[in-house]
Amino acid sequence: MQAVIMAGGKGSRLASLTRDEIPKPMVPLLGKPLLLRQMETLKQNGITDIILVIGHLGHIIQQYFGDGGAFGLHIQYFQETEPLGTAGALPYIQQMLAGREFFLLYGDVLFDIDLSRMVRFHRQKKAVVTLFVHPNAHPFDSDLVVTDKDDRAVCFDSKHNVRKYWYENCVNAGLYLMDSNICERIPAGGRSDLEADILAPMSRQGEAIYVYRSPEYIQDVGTIERIKAAEADIKSGRVTARNLRQKQKAIFLDRDGTLNVKNGLISCAEQFRLEECAAEAVRKINQSGYLAIVVTNQPAVARGLCSTEDIEEIHKKMQTLLGRQKAFLDDVCYCPHHPDKGYPEENPDYKISCRCRKPDIGMLERCVEKYHISLADSWFVGDTTVDIQTGKNAGTKTALVLTGDGGQDKKYAAAPELVCTDLLEAVEKIIGEDAQ
Repeated sequence: MQAVIMAGGKGSRLASLTRDEIPKPMVPLLGKPLLLRQMETLKQNGITDIILVIGHLGHIIQQYFGDGGAFGLHIQYFQETEPLGTAGALPYIQQMLAGREFFLLYGDVLFDIDLSRMVRFHRQKKAVVTLFVHPNAHPFDSDLVVTDKDDRAVCFDSKHNVRKYWYENCVNAGLYLMDSNICERIPAGGRSDLEADILAPMSRQGEAIYVYRSPEYIQDVGTIERIKAAEADIKSGRVTARNLRQKQKAIFLDRDGTLNVKNGLISCAEQFRLEECAAEAVRKINQSGYLAIVVTNQPAVARGLCSTEDIEEIHKKMQTLLGRQKAFLDDVCYCPHHPDKGYPEENPDYKISCRCRKPDIGMLERCVEKYHISLADSWFVGDTTVDIQTGKNAGTKTALVLTGDGGQDKKYAAAPELVCTDLLEAVEKIIGEDAQ
């Protein structure tokens, strides 16, 4: 496996750091060049064969790294004589590519990722291109990827577009795994944008462009403020802790009555309204070491009141509203089933017994596998005894909130570790316990 790093950026927004004396990828983070940090992460993933696309002040990079031997790497260079965009150099480096696949990343991102997981996903999907995507705290001004149920990219939504719809917080992070034949699709001799000129048309044609979703650390550090934030994340250990080789911990959140105002069986986006404290609570989870994952029963589908597409539209509204307040969910899991029959409008396809319906723990088990979660270090927060029993069944700690049903469903006798007024108080107490 090889990696191609687009290291030709000038870095105008980092001028006070680079002083036009070093290229953008050589900006120091805690005294170490960003580009060196990228290569060290690639090396930790077993990738030592690297192609650098260089441009402005590229000779500085060549002088620092040479052929890579001193760093345990093999480095080749392609020098742009003029800026070719994010894809224009690919036709020229095809002859340097030795294998069927290669990683492509931009020279202004700090990352720490278990790339082997992404490789497995890419090969299972038989993808031509796989994009690393994640939710972020500012989806409203980020480029988004729109996907189908199979994680295939169907279109790309530029941050410059006016969005008059609810959207999933699915942000292109600037890391790709590609079939080397992609280089043949790009015209040589001019500037080319990878997303707009290559991937977007391919996705519209139904080609195998997939997204790999992960909560691992990857951040654009192209501004002074982001450099400072990244340095703080390195110091705190947050960067390495989010690598999925490490055990993760999560705060699993019930939806109705916990995250949003209880409103019966919600069957359309118009009925959905966040609890007042929800965004602040989720934002605090984002800033902690926990993943924020919604786990919810949605029997309205089985009852025939709505479709799974309606539930997903509700969840897009949930993500949009949270994103507007700089909060995000790492995942949203729901069970559309209900075992009890007898409703006149019910959907028989979903009137089944299953492992995913709370208080069973199928949804949590999938999250454990997907994100390498330690349930013993995690919490389940909800407004019903069903939620508390779910946490007990899974081996998490539990917190009951007094919004929604406030535990008055009385279906189970399970006693929570915490009883809190609302989600914000629950999150603050959970995080506070960790700090003690």
